[in-house]
Amino acid sequence: MQKLVTYDPFVDAGFDDLFRGFFRPVRSGNGAPSQASIRMDVTETNAGYVVHAEIPGAKKDDVHVTIDGNQVTITAEVKRESERKEGENLLRSERYFGSLVRSFALPVDLDESGSTAKFDNGVLELTLARKAAQAGKKLTIQ
Repeated sequence: MQKLVTYDPFVDAGFDDLFRGFFRPVRSGNGAPSQASIRMDVTETNAGYVVHAEIPGAKKDDVHVTIDGNQVTITAEVKRESERKEGENLLRSERYFGSLVRSFALPVDLDESGSTAKFDNGVLELTLARKAAQAGKKLTIQ
């Protein structure tokens, strides 16, 4: 018995996934729209950590960062701002609009007062300072 192989003319033609799936609906496996995520790079420095997080489409006032111990949470609201013109028909929309949340833990507690945040061109840059180590307390044995 021979094995049945599906022929796809685009496999070796060098076409990009963008063109191959252009007219297919963008959905995850359960039929719901896929959730966008905040992508980030975290680097360690002598003073602490530097985080670069991509939040395209968000405005500076809609991005919030909270620090609790060693836990960092980034929340953002991306709002849809589109103006439909008479006679235009939307064929495909892949951009995400809504709330985004990303939390992560670092190996040491962070100093909130020594940490800074900058947001420019859709990239959030966090400079997170380590909390100074506290001297150990000697216990008296009774």
